[in-house]
Amino acid sequence: MSQPWGVASGYHTVDGRWQEAPPATMEAIWAAMGAGPVSDGAPEGAPPPDGPLFVHPGEKLALSAPSRLTLEDGAQIEVGPGTGREAPADLPLGYHRLERLEDGAPTAVVASPGRCPLPAGRAWGWAVQLYAARSLQSWGFGDLADLRRLARWSASELGAGLVLVNPLHAALPGTPQAASPYFPSSRRFRSPLYLRVEEVPGAAAAGASLDGVAAAGRALNARRLIDRDAVWRLKADALERIWTAIGGQPGPDFEQWCDDQGDGLRDYGAFCGLCEEHGRPWTAWPAEYRHPGSPAVRAYRDAHRDRARFHMWLQWCLDLQLRAASGDLAVVHDLAVGVDGAGADAWLWQDVVVAGMAVGAPPDDFNTRGQNWGVPPFDPWKLRSAGYGPWAETLRASLGRGGGVRVDHVMGLFRLFWVPEGASPTDGTYVRYPASDMLDILALESHRAGAFVVGEDLGTVEDGVRDELAARNVLSYRLLWFEPGDPQTWPEKALAAVTTHDLPTVAGLWTGSDADAQRSIGMDVNDDAAGQTRDRLRRLAAVDDGARAEAVVEGAYRALARAPCLLMTASLDDALTVEERPNMPGTTDAWPNWSIALPEPLEAVEDDPRPGRLAGLLRGDSPPGPDS
Repeated sequence: MSQPWGVASGYHTVDGRWQEAPPATMEAIWAAMGAGPVSDGAPEGAPPPDGPLFVHPGEKLALSAPSRLTLEDGAQIEVGPGTGREAPADLPLGYHRLERLEDGAPTAVVASPGRCPLPAGRAWGWAVQLYAARSLQSWGFGDLADLRRLARWSASELGAGLVLVNPLHAALPGTPQAASPYFPSSRRFRSPLYLRVEEVPGAAAAGASLDGVAAAGRALNARRLIDRDAVWRLKADALERIWTAIGGQPGPDFEQWCDDQGDGLRDYGAFCGLCEEHGRPWTAWPAEYRHPGSPAVRAYRDAHRDRARFHMWLQWCLDLQLRAASGDLAVVHDLAVGVDGAGADAWLWQDVVVAGMAVGAPPDDFNTRGQNWGVPPFDPWKLRSAGYGPWAETLRASLGRGGGVRVDHVMGLFRLFWVPEGASPTDGTYVRYPASDMLDILALESHRAGAFVVGEDLGTVEDGVRDELAARNVLSYRLLWFEPGDPQTWPEKALAAVTTHDLPTVAGLWTGSDADAQRSIGMDVNDDAAGQTRDRLRRLAAVDDGARAEAVVEGAYRALARAPCLLMTASLDDALTVEERPNMPGTTDAWPNWSIALPEPLEAVEDDPRPGRLAGLLRGDSPPGPDS
């Protein structure tokens, strides 16, 4: 890290200008890291010592002292000078431990393949906001049974090979339920809102007591806007009834699953119980509960075992339903860039999470004020000292039941844009991360899961980052809105799409309704950038200015089909000619972010000819277009 503690003194904007970081910003970041007093523009203290050693196949550990190497499976060998044995060059992939024989000083060793698996072949699929994809059986919220239905139909009827879903991460228990899937309590656990209550093990034991709750839940489908709090209250009520009906005893499969998950699951169950009892945020709890390792928290676990087990049971039910939904094609999970500072992960990993800082992005053409995502970052130095355990656990959770993972803002493995609390995003700056180490762990965890990785590399991307990601087999994320060339010039190692949840839909851009919506809520609109994107859309879609939105959508995806990329996705919003984008960055209450359901239920989507036509284009059934 070239800058003191990896904190950049400035950065190049999206148009190439150099932007100096305010000295107050740099000093606030150093202070948050615990860097010590600032003298002559730099902190006096030194960062923590080195973290794990990383090796790849064919490489040997360079040892200067006799050491004991304990492999992940428990096997031990003595290696190094004086032992008569060198460290092997073929260490099994995994997490190992090295101890110097003279003093027992430990060092973690990570043996990584260095590269992620690639998809088995070319494939296309839907990009879907699962909460928005409701069936007639939903309780006002798209759930895992809806995902199973969508995946089965897409694979068997349309020839899809994947479905990319929004993050399913867990929000804080109770109300209000956070609308943004990118502002979770935990990235290791999932939201019970995605449960299909009628398919939870033991639901039959609750019998007719669920009928009224289920009817009220399905009645929520009549509203286009999703009411997460109403959904939570109904599902929590129903799930409590089931838990009571089974006497809090789900059976041996649940007990074995809990044992397999380990302490992380038990900690999460305790956090949820404490949150119900003491409210949020955890920083306002009685002092004795604010650290997960305290005697008071251990005593709470013992005294409130049933309540913690209820929340653990919800996670088991989610795991079962996700497994059932993942059988027909590759479910690609979206890994959010961070977590709510009031949530479970920030409580458990508070020693490596930086309070008083938020991750964001500098201004660009589509977000002229910059962005503050409100999630605190990992401290790169403390994360390294912790052996990257929180990073590995986070990855494991997203890779465990999916065929792939999309890493949101993958540039954050190289550097993150930190914004001090109370400051504008225009006053933030970048902080460097140990990218090589974090990519090695990403490669190891994806290899173990047999899952491919897509890196969301949109926005300001440093020179060399995309080359490094490609060398690691992390697929790039290429958008029709952003790429200047014809899709046929895009790289093979990429996922191709037209737009994302944060950007206009095809219909919204084409009709001008997206710009009108921004103006109506007081946002600044970059008319030049929007106009240039619309002109490019017109040319690529081969339409005239008077074309209907549906024809423009098909033209856009016909152009996308020319891309040689391994993966392609079409958004269900585009397939149904939806004009509203799912999220309007830079807003909170002014726009119904993450709360707009698809205009028709899945039963109608399956009979609608529009998705089938897009599927045919991406399968290659139709000619790719005049410019191919």
